[in-house]
Amino acid sequence: MNSLIIKNLTKTYKNGVKALDGLSLEIGNGMFGLLGPNGAGKSSLMKTLAGLQQADGGEVCFNGTSILDDPGSVKKDLGFLPQDFGVYPKVSAYDLLTHIATLKGLADGSDRKEQVLALLQQTNLYAQRNKEVHTFSGGMRQRFGVAQALLGNPQLIIVDEPTAGLDPEERNRFNNLLSEIGEEKIVILSTHLVEDVKNLCTQMAVMSKGRIIAQGKPVDFISGMAGKLWQKTIPKIQRAVYEQNFDLISAHLSMGELLVHTYADKDPGHGFEPAKVTLEDVYFHLLQSTN
Repeated sequence: MNSLIIKNLTKTYKNGVKALDGLSLEIGNGMFGLLGPNGAGKSSLMKTLAGLQQADGGEVCFNGTSILDDPGSVKKDLGFLPQDFGVYPKVSAYDLLTHIATLKGLADGSDRKEQVLALLQQTNLYAQRNKEVHTFSGGMRQRFGVAQALLGNPQLIIVDEPTAGLDPEERNRFNNLLSEIGEEKIVILSTHLVEDVKNLCTQMAVMSKGRIIAQGKPVDFISGMAGKLWQKTIPKIQRAVYEQNFDLISAHLSMGELLVHTYADKDPGHGFEPAKVTLEDVYFHLLQSTN
């Protein structure tokens, strides 16, 4: 059983931005969703875990070893797909993956070839193995990114905003790939897309302004909000009035009018009806409660 324990992690950049503000988190095996808006500090956390930047303070331990004290200790167990993984030389997928495998320390030639071919097969890129990666579509590049992240059988895999910019078909294909990686590893999915967390993750945390504001199971978050969510369809022109008088969580256009959701312990009246809770409702409510 793998274990990642983060305690009071801090990081402030030279421009004064406090990206990590005493962040604490514990993660075990399986797919873990880290959900938060752009600017919440998710990428800063991912880069710190991957050893790409130093934290100002705090502790990060993976399987009992401090990543901050010994950044190199986690490298053999780490697979990382960063948000901006996308600059490729004019070489084939097979050759580039073989080169990355060599850099990761896969010295045995036959074992390296076996892993490279198996990962190209797993990511559905085997038929394109001799094509240059820079000619791949966005989704194919992301799947190649997963292939390189899985080289060496890492126990800690980090994927940062992996489906941003993908069309629905490629996004679905990519998520299916992530779900197959296995439950015997820690896989951290950092994203601002609630649907990806809902579909893939059994554990999650919500991050805002450099801190973890909630952690648990998506199903528990949803059940905990049951009976406290209400909805009503209103004319768009009345939005400001309802925002002043009710704790609105969200507002979605529906056939030219607004479907608004509000959080309340009991029936707020005024024509509101009970609403079915989604993870998106939970997410918006958690973010609002910290503002």
